[in-house]
Parts: sequence; C-alpha cells; structure tokens
Amino acid sequence: MIEPFNAKFRKLPKRALKRVGVVDVGSNSIRLVVFDGAARSPAYFYNEKVMAGLGQDMAKTGRLNPKGVERGFSALARFAALGRSMDIEPLTCVATAAVREAADGPDFQRRVERETGLKLHVIDGEEEARLSAQGVLLGWPDARGLVCDIGGNSMELAEVADGKVGRRVTSQLGPFRLQQIAPNKLRDHIAGILSQLAEEMGSHHERIYLVGGSWRAIARLDMERLSYPMTVLHEYRMTPETAADTINWIGQHDLNTLRGSVGISSSRIELVPLASKVLSQLVEVFTPSELFISSYGIREGLLYEHMSETLRRRDPLIEAARFTEKQMSRMPGFGKKLYHFLLPLFPDMSEKRDRLMRAACLLHDTAWRAHPDYRAEACFDNVTRANMAALSHPERIYLGLALLHRYKNNRAQSQMAPLFDLLGEPEILSAEILGKAMRFGAMFAIDDPADAGTLQVIPGKSLELRLTKTGRELMGEVAHARFQSLCKSMNVEGILS
Repeated sequence: MIEPFNAKFRKLPKRALKRVGVVDVGSNSIRLVVFDGAARSPAYFYNEKVMAGLGQDMAKTGRLNPKGVERGFSALARFAALGRSMDIEPLTCVATAAVREAADGPDFQRRVERETGLKLHVIDGEEEARLSAQGVLLGWPDARGLVCDIGGNSMELAEVADGKVGRRVTSQLGPFRLQQIAPNKLRDHIAGILSQLAEEMGSHHERIYLVGGSWRAIARLDMERLSYPMTVLHEYRMTPETAADTINWIGQHDLNTLRGSVGISSSRIELVPLASKVLSQLVEVFTPSELFISSYGIREGLLYEHMSETLRRRDPLIEAARFTEKQMSRMPGFGKKLYHFLLPLFPDMSEKRDRLMRAACLLHDTAWRAHPDYRAEACFDNVTRANMAALSHPERIYLGLALLHRYKNNRAQSQMAPLFDLLGEPEILSAEILGKAMRFGAMFAIDDPADAGTLQVIPGKSLELRLTKTGRELMGEVAHARFQSLCKSMNVEGILS
C-alpha cells in the first residue's frame, strides 16, 4: 500500500516551531491552511477556501470542469503567492479524486507546477482515507470506529483504533457522481456500493466520524432543526434517529430557505440532498450508535504526519491550554501551582474531570486584558467557541462555566444561560465549585498558594484552610469573602486554622 507522505515527512527536521502550510485540492473546494507550527493542538494561522468545483460534471465528461479549472488555477496562484509572502515554502499540496481521475488531470497538475511552482501530490483513494483518518486522530486521540470522508467525487472509509489507522477503502459515492444516476435507480446504486464497502470494512461500528463539507452542512441543519444553542460543529453528536429526522426535515423544506437560515453556500447546499441519501443508507448498513462530526480531515492529517509519536500521545486540550497560558496569562506557570493547591478539594475526581480541571487552571488568567464588566462572559465565550480538540460540547460548557465563575460569583441573567442546559445540575454545581475555588486561589497568593496554606476537605462537613505565617498576612477581607463563597457552594463549614 503506497503511503508517500508517511515516508516523506519522517525525513523532515523538527518542525515544532515552524509554520506548516497545506493546500487541499478537492473535487468541490480548494483550501489553503497554514498551521502555526506542528503543535499537538492545531493553531490556524491562516485559512482560506475557494469553491472551485473542479469535479463538477466530471462523471459525465471525464474531464475537469473548465470553469473550475480557471477558478482553481487562480486560487492556487494566489495561495502560492501567499505562501511566499509568509515564508512558507514549499507548501504541501495534495489533490484528490477530481485531479486523480480526470483525463486532463495530469495537464492541470503540470500547469500548476509550471506556472505557480506548487507541486501537486495526486494521492490515491486509500491514501486519502488514511490522511483523513489521521486528521480525526489529531482531534480525538482515543477515537475508535469508522471514519467516513465524503468529497465531491468520492467517499472514503477508514478504521481507527488505539491511535492507529487500520483498513481503508475508497468509493465513488461523491455527490457529483451521484448527480449522473437516474433518480429511480439512485437508492439501489448507493445500496449496492455500500454493501460492497461493508464486506470490506465490517458492517457494525459503534461510532462513525463524519469528515467533509456535505456532512458538516447536514449537521448544521440538524442544529437548526433542534434549536441547538451552540454552532461549533467539531465534535457535534447526532444519533441515527436524529439524523434520520433531519434528513426527512430537509426533504420537506426549500433548499434556498434553509441556506439562508444557516449561511451555507449555494454550491454546498445543492449537494446536501444527495449526501443525505448516502448518510441515510450508511447508517442503515453500518448500524452505528453515534455519529460525530469532525472538522479535522485531510489537512490536519497532513499536519499529523509532522508529529513524532511522543507528540501524538499528548493531550490536545492540555497542550492548547498550556500554549494559551504561556501566550496570554500574566504569570505563566501559575496554573500548575493553582491546580495542585486546589486538588485536595476533589478527592474522588474522575480522569475526565481531572483533565478539565487542569485545563481550567491553565486558562484561569488568560482573559485578564478583557474589560472587567465583560471578563466572565468573555472567558465563557472564548472557551466554548475556541478551536480546541478532544473537547466534547458538554465539556466545553463545563470548562466555560468554571472560568465564568472564576471571575464572577453568580451566573444570574447570563447571556450564555441557554448553553447551560447542555449540562445537568450536578455538572453545573461542580463547575461552579471549581470556578469559585480558582477565584479564591488565584488571588490568595500571587506566587504559589501552597506557600500560604493548604486545604483539607471533609466531604459534606467542612473545608479547612491551614494557614502559614505568610498565609495569615495574605488572608485579607476579599480573600476571606471568596473562601466563604466557595464553602457555601460546597455546602460545608469553612474553617481557618
């Protein structure tokens, strides 16, 4: 099995602090993404997309769309110039199904290299599947299931488990190709291809990770139908039942009306009905329990190629929080000290909750430049909308709510209140306690709160703060009020000793 990028990137020098530029030439869109270094959690330094439509009508003509070729070449010439101006050379450029299968694909490839200097690596379907699956692993290190990447002219499947990509396969289930199938034969056509794919990949996977613009458009419409309070697509979850309801709902509405309500481009929305038919039968054949939307795909998969195994094993959330603390906090490094000071408050904390606490402590001081009247809301908004990986939607809300309470005692009349409904009451209270604990600990001592005192909790009874000599000097009126507020939320007696 040919894996050209796997071997190519192993030979590169360490790239941790160097920007990485990737161009993805797909059947429908062409995108330039510049990552601000090959860090474990991707930071998008630059991101631009052109809906060129290279593969439109290719199933009928066998050639690239002429208008798409000109739009595509114009986009690539611009991207080459942008890469030079950002001192990112060479850009890593991949071309997928359209350029791979069109009769004039090699001509387009040669013209691009001759006139722009960009070298297009035309990859086969299985390599495309592998790179897309790696993109999912970048966002979900513990991903386990089936990755399904739909483009304009193809659809790829790949298994992921234990941080590795397993079997993969490609198909011609892209919406541009399906446009050429007679409506009365479409269902049987899709079912026949999916049946073959199931034989190769197995017919049951608990989770399917959906990659590609058409899937994201369906997910965005699912959010609209359900009046879902968040619009972050990455890690958005659908059940087979809700996906089926949304597919039916889409069929009952005018596409232009839907497009206007959610801001999907006209070139994208016109592919949604065909993508919906594929998704409907995909769920029927592979019987997943959950569907997850991934905003990460082939471009992030290429970034993943730059990473060492050691870097890949790191937690993307913690790495992003560490980076943010280093760049934006007043006292980088204090977050770790705050975490250890507060740890006795949560003796039975789960591993999942522990990583959220670590992230919260690292981020607790990163909004200090915001206006005091809006700091709490800014914290919440930044975290819930941040481009962070390995963070589910409820976890985003939990982390945001903890940071809100780091700056504010109560959440009454918060503009973010509709989002709180994604958490249960126990999670809301837990986030409040963590936030108030940070609110106290962050101002109790400027250098290291452990030098000023230690905390000991008897669950349901008391919280004791044992003060050192330095701590007695620091335990002023404001610190005492914040300590008592924390005790009230914990429903325990506060003791100073």
